[in-house]
Amino acid sequence: MSCLKIYIDGASKGNPGHSGIGIVIYRDGQVLKRISNYIGKTTNNVAEYTALIYALEEAMLLKARSLEINTDSQLLARQINGVYKVRHEGLKGLHERAVRLLGSFEKVLVTHIPREKNTCADKLATAVIKETLIMSRQNVAALCK
Repeated sequence: MSCLKIYIDGASKGNPGHSGIGIVIYRDGQVLKRISNYIGKTTNNVAEYTALIYALEEAMLLKARSLEINTDSQLLARQINGVYKVRHEGLKGLHERAVRLLGSFEKVLVTHIPREKNTCADKLATAVIKETLIMSRQNVAALCK
């Protein structure tokens, strides 16, 4: 597989709060993979970086050579592209890890897109949070019976 088009999103209900990631990977216009994971309680920016790292690791497993990554996080896109410096201590390690992973590919384009063009990844990220919270409430309710 040479080129993948990837949409990523991280979501947090509260900041920090329950968080999830959503990733949609395309090859030749066809959905190759959808990823949705709950990542615990964290900030939205950490969730965005976590989504990027998961996507890059998955692209490595798929043996991609070049990537087009789309994110609705302007901060992430600008930090990865070197427009903004990473000042927040909680993001520095994630940024360094992402940059190391980016070096595994021949060509990578990270683009900021409007949220309206990232609906599938957004839905995956928010749905996993809702599912996790519902399951958690059901488990607590079962304990109280």
